[in-house]
Amino acid sequence: MTATATAAAARPRSGQHGKPPPRAGSKTPTPSDGSTALGRNEWGNITIDNSVMAKLAARAVLDHPHAGAAASSVLGLTLPGAAVPGAKSTNLDALPKSSATVDGATATVELTISVRWPHSVAKVAGEVRDHVRRRIHELTGLDLLEVRIAVTDLATTSNPPPRVS
Repeated sequence: MTATATAAAARPRSGQHGKPPPRAGSKTPTPSDGSTALGRNEWGNITIDNSVMAKLAARAVLDHPHAGAAASSVLGLTLPGAAVPGAKSTNLDALPKSSATVDGATATVELTISVRWPHSVAKVAGEVRDHVRRRIHELTGLDLLEVRIAVTDLATTSNPPPRVS
């Protein structure tokens, strides 16, 4: 019984490969197999689901004051909320439609947004694209290969014309 206890005491209490687990606040260990894949270390992999990436990108769009969710569309035609009862209208405070594809350490994102009138669509779309790329990299470490943006509506703050009786 002494031999077993001695062998157990001599064995280090550590993670895989005989190395101690990292202490709180220490740097993440580098993979022992020489791989440099993002989210991979000697203890496993970290993967980000496509839906999570899409939500992160949509939230990043809302950081821009002149971009937001676009009105719903059917067969490529925008449906303004006033014309169709119950249809979603343009709202710069709502999350835009988004989708993403994550492939290893890279991703692509598609966004459908609206832009506040009279701001330049090209300028706002470019600023949104740059901000989404930067924010995704800050939050996940992933590089966005492509950020496709479709601007399907212009948000106006003007009131509808008065009704004629």
